[in-house]
Amino acid sequence: MDATALPGHSVPMVQDDEGQNVKRDFGAFLREYPTGEDDKPYVNEIDEMKERDETTMFVNYNHVVNFNEELANTILTHYYRYETFLRGAVRDFIISKYPQLERDDKDHPRQFYVAFHSLPIVDNIRALKTDKVGRLTCIYGTVVRTSAVHPELLFGTFRCEDCGHVIEHVAQDFRYTEPTKCRNSACNNARQFKLLIDQSQFVDFQKVRIQESADEIPSGSMPRSMDIILRHDAVEKAKAGDKVAFTGTLIVIPDVSQLSGSGGRTQMEMNGGRREGYSEQGITGLKALGVRDLTYKLAFLATTVQPQDLKFGVVNIRDEGATTESVIAEMTEQERQKILQMKEDPDLYRKMTESIAPTVFGHDEVKRGVLLMLFGGVHKTTTEGIGLRGDINVCIVGDPSTAKSHFLKYVTEFVPRSVYTSGKASSAAGLTAAVVKDTDSNEFFIEAGALMLADNGICCIDEFDKMDQKDQVAIHEAMEQQTISITKAGIQATLNARTSILAAANPINGRYDKSKPLRSNIAMTGPIMSRFDLFFVIVDECNEVTDYNIARHITSMHRLTDSAVDTVYTTEELQKYIKFARTLNPQVTPEAAKVMVREYQRLRQGDSSGLNKSSTRITVRQLESMIRLSEGLARLHCDDQVRPDYVREACRLLRKSIIHVETDDVQLGSEEQQDLQTRERAPDTEPSEPEAHTDSQAQPEDGAQPASVSYEKYRQVAFQLVHHLQSLEESEGDSFQGKTVAQLISWYLAENEEELADEAAVLREAELVRLIIRRLVATDGALLDVTSGTEEERFEVPEDDHVLMLHPNYVIE
Repeated sequence: MDATALPGHSVPMVQDDEGQNVKRDFGAFLREYPTGEDDKPYVNEIDEMKERDETTMFVNYNHVVNFNEELANTILTHYYRYETFLRGAVRDFIISKYPQLERDDKDHPRQFYVAFHSLPIVDNIRALKTDKVGRLTCIYGTVVRTSAVHPELLFGTFRCEDCGHVIEHVAQDFRYTEPTKCRNSACNNARQFKLLIDQSQFVDFQKVRIQESADEIPSGSMPRSMDIILRHDAVEKAKAGDKVAFTGTLIVIPDVSQLSGSGGRTQMEMNGGRREGYSEQGITGLKALGVRDLTYKLAFLATTVQPQDLKFGVVNIRDEGATTESVIAEMTEQERQKILQMKEDPDLYRKMTESIAPTVFGHDEVKRGVLLMLFGGVHKTTTEGIGLRGDINVCIVGDPSTAKSHFLKYVTEFVPRSVYTSGKASSAAGLTAAVVKDTDSNEFFIEAGALMLADNGICCIDEFDKMDQKDQVAIHEAMEQQTISITKAGIQATLNARTSILAAANPINGRYDKSKPLRSNIAMTGPIMSRFDLFFVIVDECNEVTDYNIARHITSMHRLTDSAVDTVYTTEELQKYIKFARTLNPQVTPEAAKVMVREYQRLRQGDSSGLNKSSTRITVRQLESMIRLSEGLARLHCDDQVRPDYVREACRLLRKSIIHVETDDVQLGSEEQQDLQTRERAPDTEPSEPEAHTDSQAQPEDGAQPASVSYEKYRQVAFQLVHHLQSLEESEGDSFQGKTVAQLISWYLAENEEELADEAAVLREAELVRLIIRRLVATDGALLDVTSGTEEERFEVPEDDHVLMLHPNYVIE
């Protein structure tokens, strides 16, 4: 250690000549770089440090290489050895300009630090071996755990308990270190020292654990992790879930976890090979451990913390602190022009949709939903302080091999702060948060789960339907309130989980059954389903043209790889545009609000009528989904207002997720038709061939199978007829005597006149309605034949003259 770094030190120390040379050369670099230019960046940085009250000077390693390559190699190879001299050079450099910064508020010598960045090589965690101990290194990984910020003793001041001599500036080597011996020559004390806290120097300390990325793990290996030690200005710069690059050095520290067991590690002191008796006390701590007993472990002492997306050229589209001005300031002039050009493109929506997951053929509706999820809605806060979700949740349900997982993988790569997990292999604690015990300090702390790691990002959950019910319940709060409340082991906390969820699920029986509603096809509870803004059902149907195009697309991907994907916008252009658009907070216009109300009413009416037979009940959450999707479309067009067109497109997407149940066609002209026709004729008359004809889809030939109509068409016509009769009964009361078949047919044709193109269509529709009325009377029992006369007399009445009323026991669904 340099004696000049320890003011007031009375003990002579050996000078390190090489260290002094490094200190001199590094001081020259700070003062003179770049050579021959008046603008000195590190001289200007002193002013910024003074203004921000910081003690760390950030140095670009490439600048050192350009100034003095030999100095740069020395720092790279022996960083830990010369770190004290580098700090001394920074301290002298700063004090030369601002002498008042020499001492802190407690009149202690102020400590300054140096942090290098922009190293040419970035290592992964698996490459950190003992040969890199003491070298300047840059590593990166995902932060999975952060500790609280604690004070760390940097330089201790001790008082000898025997003679009272004060020993200053005892350096602490990653553990509590007392003086080996009292510096008073007349005193031989080597054990009895007291720490003077008010005269010692402390520094902020935080321990962070990082884990290597999944794409760097060799086959058959487990992910490696590493403890990162952060000090002073570097603390609180990394949060759980961040992908971060750390610059610093690899160090070796004692593994004291073996001392943290119940009661600690205790040894009896032996005297002359015999035990003195029960009065002897046990000795605890590191001093009681020999070289063979005490183990060591690797840790990384970091001075610089950089988000990985800034380091490796990936754009973080969900930067929490980004504003419109800051995003524009980060862009070059060429990038600004590109965003302006994209904004003015009238076909922007389609082009951006095609640029999402370009290796997937088709599925445009799913791509639109994923695109709007990336843009997101606007987060709001009520006057009571309650937050309203702005993130959009999307669920993709479909048959096997329909590219569901590919969408999840694409989003994981597109958004830097994203987490990919599987529902079957995840527990409730793994998805939310867990309380674990630190082996070093025996303290309980919160370890982030997938939703916390994806805070301000996107959490992709595959096999969502395979999650246990108790695990699904655990994410109710996270999906709507976007918080995680935990009360366990004396810890009570509410954590943020402001994330969008993109989930993929398979149908219960492997294939989607169109004859059943969505809730019967997947293993999800109603509360979970209502928290998804969009549901997309992908059904693997045989279609010759589609199958040909998909096969050609896949073979081209395997043959031509990158050249097979032709997108309008690159991934980087999409990321920059979305990052800029997410800084906008569009407002809903009065016209758009009216459209929202009207569309919501239509959805509710269609749901309550029973005709839509939709997959889920329409609730207020669907209205909020419509608002979020509309805001996402406004952001996509860089519009500061939500316009009616955006609302209509959002409602169209929402209707796509309200899957209509497909049922078998309704058979008309079956036994009840034959029976009714027989009753219309004399008993001795042989029944003739039925003359009823429907549209081309349902026309029977002579002697062919009975006519049929789609279930949706049958429900629509039946509902209109039944609702019309019910309205007449309510308006006319007891005076209502019913309506004839001809009157009902005429009323229906008049109501739907705009949908009938010509006279032939009118005749086909009239015959279809007549067949449906027959089924409502003979099979469904919805209508009651109240034609006057005896049964034999009614046989003589033509069919169109039969009088019908609504059955009193029939309830409209």
